[in-house]
Order: sequence, then C-alpha cells, then structure tokens
Amino acid sequence: MLRLILFRHAKSDWSDLDVPDQERPLTHRGIRAARTMGEFLTAIDQVPGLALTSSAKRAHDSVDLARRQGRWSCKQRVEPSLYTFEPEDLLQALQSLQDVPSRLLITGHEPALSGLASKLIGEARVRFPTACMARIDLDVDAWSDVEPGSGELRWLMPPKLLTKSDIRFR
Repeated sequence: MLRLILFRHAKSDWSDLDVPDQERPLTHRGIRAARTMGEFLTAIDQVPGLALTSSAKRAHDSVDLARRQGRWSCKQRVEPSLYTFEPEDLLQALQSLQDVPSRLLITGHEPALSGLASKLIGEARVRFPTACMARIDLDVDAWSDVEPGSGELRWLMPPKLLTKSDIRFR
C-alpha cells in the first residue's frame, strides 16, 4: 500500500503584481500555516519519506517551512513537472516516479491537487484551501500502477482547524 500526502502551498502574496507567478512569496499567514502543517504531520506520525514540490517559490517555501518546523528527516526535491494546474499532469508525474518511498508528499497548486484527489478517490469533490493537506491511501505496490479510483481518502486537514483553535503539538 502506498500513501500519498497532497499539500497545497500556503497563502501567497499578491501585493506586487509585477512579481512573476513562479516567484511569488508567502504571506505571514502562509508562513504560519505551513509551519503548523509541518508540526501536524509530525504529531500524527505521518512524516513522508520524500517531499516533492513544484518549482514555484510559494510551493517549495511551504514544504521547506513545514519540514523544518516539523523536524522531518526526509529529503525535499523540486520537480518542475509539479508546477501545473492540470490534474492529468500530476497523475502522469506520479505514475512516472521510480525508487520513491511508500509515503510521499507532493506540494503543488489548485485546481490540480483537488482534481487529482478527485480522480484517485472516485470522482468525489474535494476542496483544497491554501496549506491544506490530505492523505490518500493507494491500493497498489508501485507508483507506476496508480490509476483513477485506486485510492481512498483517509483524512483532509485545512490549516484553519489548527491555527484558529491554537492547538499546540508539543
């Protein structure tokens, strides 16, 4: 069984419209949410074996903040193919992975993440606010075998449930 954790990048800063999309930074709220989600994964013992991220600054900053705050020991790798807004592109990228741990985190963008989740769990509607994470268990042994409908949504956690309640993990 494979476990896929999808992580939408945290809230990005749109205050300077001259900044190219790939270079947009996170807001202060986004930084806090990314850190909170990193602690959350550690607290529930769901740290990935590898964290793959889109090449967009807001995505790799989100996973880097989460990884450092949660004290994850996994490696983080930028995958340019994850900078997409199409779920089909994400599915192809997932299926092309080789020699990747059985618990994988992908940090990316909307609507690609909700579309991929929907495809994997059987066309259910899934909403991914910024910094949201979801875990999908896949009843396959290799990432190349992942197909639509092969997954089961185990949990979905929007950061507001944690940041608004001011939960402390340690």
